[in-house]
Amino acid sequence: MPDTMTDLDRLLDAALLHVPFDGWSADTFAAATRDSGVDPTVARAICPRGAVDLAVAYHRRGDAAMTARLRDADLAAMRYSDRVAFAIRARLEAASDKEAVRRGSTLFALPQYAADGARLIWGTADAIWTALGDTSTDINWYTKRATLSAVYGACALYWLGDQSEGHQATWDFIERRIADVMQIEKVKGQLRENKLFSALMVGPNMILSKVRAPTPRPDMPGSYAPKADA
Repeated sequence: MPDTMTDLDRLLDAALLHVPFDGWSADTFAAATRDSGVDPTVARAICPRGAVDLAVAYHRRGDAAMTARLRDADLAAMRYSDRVAFAIRARLEAASDKEAVRRGSTLFALPQYAADGARLIWGTADAIWTALGDTSTDINWYTKRATLSAVYGACALYWLGDQSEGHQATWDFIERRIADVMQIEKVKGQLRENKLFSALMVGPNMILSKVRAPTPRPDMPGSYAPKADA
């Protein structure tokens, strides 16, 4: 059985040389298969959708690099908002090829791949919150990731067009977006302290309190759940 991860890395590295010219296209996938030396049958098995799956792999490679950097960083020495800003910056800096990201943004803007793009951004937000130690299990699990997905998406688009030295304009933009989110959280806290608002939210809060973060399913194939002692 081939080492699919090694072959995937070879395909992806080879593809990145062609993406600036041909995008994440069939031509790029064919060239990557040829240049990497990966057997065409194996390449198609690894990436059934061709370059689309390579674009997905490239995004996830960036998530992995960001997670590694966050793991090594002294997050405890940072303020809460600074941790989030640092994570977004780390993720953007993990994108080694801005043109590959730009081409990917174009690809995932297409209707047939929009769901893939949304899942990737959500996955990035989830990776950030997980690395920052998020332990929420209720509706906050979803709202945190939804909010950060929107913030990261805006920051990524700004970064793509940023020509400032060292991308300083982007880092300033990130700080402003995080400040906006923190201001929203402050307003939400003030509303929760308002008796009239609290009374109006009794019903919705009862419904939202039943929402739980996704948990692993031990009854699914490939999962393992230890049996209780007899």
